[in-house]
Amino acid sequence: MSIRLPVLSGVIKRRWLINFRAHPEVVQRLLPSPFQPKLHRGQAVVGICLIRLEQIRPSGVPAFLGISSENAAHRIAVEWADADGKHEGVFVPRRDTGSLLNRIAGGRIFPGEHHGANFSISDADGLIDFSMQSLDGSTSVRVVAQETEQLLASSCFHSLAESSAFFEGGCLGYSVTREPARFDGLLLRTLDWRVRALSVQRVQSSFFNDQTRFPAGTIEFDHGLIMRDMRHEWHKADDLHSAPARVAA
Repeated sequence: MSIRLPVLSGVIKRRWLINFRAHPEVVQRLLPSPFQPKLHRGQAVVGICLIRLEQIRPSGVPAFLGISSENAAHRIAVEWADADGKHEGVFVPRRDTGSLLNRIAGGRIFPGEHHGANFSISDADGLIDFSMQSLDGSTSVRVVAQETEQLLASSCFHSLAESSAFFEGGCLGYSVTREPARFDGLLLRTLDWRVRALSVQRVQSSFFNDQTRFPAGTIEFDHGLIMRDMRHEWHKADDLHSAPARVAA
């Protein structure tokens, strides 16, 4: 296996978390071992992370030499246990990027294999219109939203602080690779974590709208979050191995 960079540093220019609640038994069928859904008030939590990264470079390299990219990750909040105890994080069945470098280097120089995608983004005065279409035609996302102060009253999270704590705990992610039984590990260390609520007027995800994965009535939009201008680091985490994944990427 190729040598990987130990730490990447940069700025999260913006990060939108578009979150759904889903039936735990349906989500469990999508997860390979050793993962189980991390529940909140009896609901599994799944979603899409839409993130613009800037000044990404190995730690110690000047910021002006860093790269920028638009990225999308479909994710599932999970828990698992091993000899060291119980852990929490996210399982990522699909990563898409607008960066050719991310596609080439992902899974080789740094963790996370990516699919290529085209992104169209309008983000001005708190109004957001986002769309993504993967180059292989299999995955699309559309989000229309506006920054706001409060979560939806219908959310399974009772406050912004409660939601923030839940997602801050999901900083360790494992994503599918070309090797069915191996999952790339990546730890996000955010140096100044802070979130705001996002009022979502429209959301469409071909992944979560697929009724072969989520039959009618088993998934529902819950709430959105937004983060801006956060310094962060990406750290390589140990890979996990299991039986072949059952998730269709």
